[in-house]
Amino acid sequence: MTAPDLVAGFVAPSYGTESLAAVLPAAAGALGLELTTATGLRSGECAAALGAPATERVVVVLVDGLGLHNLVERGGHAPFLRSLLGDARSLTSSFPSTTAAALATLGTGTSPGRAGLVGYTQRNPATGGLATMVSWTEQSDPYRPGTKLSRPMPVTPEDLQREPTVLQALAAAGVRVVAPGPRKFDGSGMTRAVLRGPAYVVAETFGHRVDVAVRTLREPGLVYLYHGDVDKTGHQHGPDSWQWGDALEAADADLRRLVRSLPPGTLVLITADHGQVASDPDLQHDVTTSPELARDVALLGGEPRATHVYVEPGADPDAVAARWREVLGEDAVVVRREEAVGAGWFGPVADHVREAIGDLVVAATGRATVVDSRLHTAEARAMPGVHGSLTETEMYVPLLAVVV
Repeated sequence: MTAPDLVAGFVAPSYGTESLAAVLPAAAGALGLELTTATGLRSGECAAALGAPATERVVVVLVDGLGLHNLVERGGHAPFLRSLLGDARSLTSSFPSTTAAALATLGTGTSPGRAGLVGYTQRNPATGGLATMVSWTEQSDPYRPGTKLSRPMPVTPEDLQREPTVLQALAAAGVRVVAPGPRKFDGSGMTRAVLRGPAYVVAETFGHRVDVAVRTLREPGLVYLYHGDVDKTGHQHGPDSWQWGDALEAADADLRRLVRSLPPGTLVLITADHGQVASDPDLQHDVTTSPELARDVALLGGEPRATHVYVEPGADPDAVAARWREVLGEDAVVVRREEAVGAGWFGPVADHVREAIGDLVVAATGRATVVDSRLHTAEARAMPGVHGSLTETEMYVPLLAVVV
């Protein structure tokens, strides 16, 4: 089956040395640890490609939702980060360009297809339920009245995400690795799946996490920091809002303080998991109210910008794809699972992950979205800031490197 053509403005996913997958291997290389991920990324090569010099101390910061285009467009709110853009590298995020898939790519140095997290939600092939990856919960039959309450996902993070993490490898090699974060993430399914290995230190605010990083790196080691407010604000108010600008200003101030407080010689790598685009309510397609979209569809996964369509047993996926293409028109690219996998959208795909990918994969164009009002709340359908697809704004993320 031939690879799907990318429409103008789409970016082909990459999982090589110029991608998000290379960031933690590069940090390992800078610390002198030789490792090779399951997709062939070598730590030394990643460090060279990303300009990560040898050091004894590294901080890796992921600012959720801070795409490169978003940062450039709103850089007036981020004087410190803007000052680093001259030497910044542009990295490619994962597909889908969403937190679960991107953090799995970052944490393992591989791809969503290897790590097994292929969307915000995805079908669990073992149960048929709809799993929400960030919360590690599952709805057994989300379309049946009275069954929408979530339960803990009946598969362990280690069973689904079978790749060793880069942070695990560093800790096993004797490197001191610390990941401060909110109490709710300590031992959570997502943490166990994609960031296992570090010592977890509870620190509720990002300012407190900065303090932990500064204290920790009085001695050699690596600290991983996650900043979630920019993405959260974008979902609530849109990436073009004044509220988003305020969130970026606060993140910029915290990161400036971090860099100014660390011991000399510390390498700081600042990146993101994806960017955000503003949605257009007039370009929203609701499967519930479209008979041609709903026909022969058993379940919808993913998110409004990157949708997994799971076809009813016995139905013809090609016929379903043809109807979706006709209804969505220029608002999305609709491909079969085999096409998406063959084109490398999910990177190398492990056998146990393949069935979690939709029979059809839908990547929205422009500002369009695909929703299902039986699954998505009114609040979710009205989100002004969204991500997940293959546009440049969603796919390109910055890598800002600073040696203190």
